[in-house]
Amino acid sequence: MENFVYEYPTKVYFGKGAARQHLAGILSGYGPNVLLACGGGSIKGNGIYEELTGILKEADKTIIEFSGIMSNPTWSKVQEGARLARENKIDLVLAVGGGSVIDCCKIVCAQAVTDEDLWELEMVRHKAPSAVPIPLGAVVTASGTGAEMNGGAVITNEDVKIKGGMFASAPRFAILDPDYTMSLPRMQVLSGAFDTLSHAMETYFGRSDRDNVSDEVALAVMRSTVVNMRTLLKDLNDYTARSNLMWTSAMAENGILKAGRVTDFECHQMEHQLGAYTDCNHGQGLAVLHPAYYRHIVKDAPEKFACLGKAVFGVEGPDAAVEALAAFIQECGLPTKLTGLHSRVEITPELLRQIADSTNLLPNGPRQLTHDEVYEILRECL
Repeated sequence: MENFVYEYPTKVYFGKGAARQHLAGILSGYGPNVLLACGGGSIKGNGIYEELTGILKEADKTIIEFSGIMSNPTWSKVQEGARLARENKIDLVLAVGGGSVIDCCKIVCAQAVTDEDLWELEMVRHKAPSAVPIPLGAVVTASGTGAEMNGGAVITNEDVKIKGGMFASAPRFAILDPDYTMSLPRMQVLSGAFDTLSHAMETYFGRSDRDNVSDEVALAVMRSTVVNMRTLLKDLNDYTARSNLMWTSAMAENGILKAGRVTDFECHQMEHQLGAYTDCNHGQGLAVLHPAYYRHIVKDAPEKFACLGKAVFGVEGPDAAVEALAAFIQECGLPTKLTGLHSRVEITPELLRQIADSTNLLPNGPRQLTHDEVYEILRECL
């Protein structure tokens, strides 16, 4: 195990009726002005909006709405939210949605309290913001990213075509009610769950030369994610599977798996740039890229691949592990080629060259890639 400091800042309220049971009491600790943030409006059709606004009104809160947060939140959307927060003297931001809404709001909370452009500060000057952000709470309606359990956020700057990680404070509290995910479309549920699987795999395949407890927990999270995804293939509304996936999502990104570990996350870097250029779904993009990436690095970590194959898929050998993952992706009906992704532009070899050349190359995986190898991986996914 590497040296580490671990602190868990988010208080979690998990289970059926968690908002009805706990939110009013939580709100008593914050001022009167609440920025209620959400995505495309689905919460207004499934009863969640009505329930939450009712609780807020009963608590005598003034609600300012910040809606329309897209699946790959943009820097301009962050700026819009920050203006709303400043103009309305917001005391609490309540992010209601999945990872995109929560990520956007993390940076809104930080940007609203400073005149400095945080993209310039973090992404160009590589400095952390110093001002104390507006408190943030999360009500999760689409699990998979684990965004409610950490301070990281993935934001797309459309002007420079970069989709990258930024950092602020983690939510003060998170409400995880599996019932809130029940109206999600099948593909959104499965792609979100695959993101969870990817997070655990990306952590597991970071450089490590011996067995460690974090890897053992990661394998358990992967195995549980696969088991419960398969349960949903038979019954999408299985509450136990939904609740298990909601918690594996949180476990994959609350820092437990990363304690004492160096992580990989090169596949995420490739998908981020794929998303920056195409606006594709994150989990689906990862599903396309992972098998191709792993075929390139399997010989650099054969023991770890073999261990994953046996523990998660019940197969023997490193190559069999990669092919079992590829077969599982097909079993779930997730895309296996770039042409199966929804893209705002035509995906051409020329575009893939731009994506490859702008991909951040990380040194922490089994082997560091080159931009040419990233391009080769992307071409194999066409």
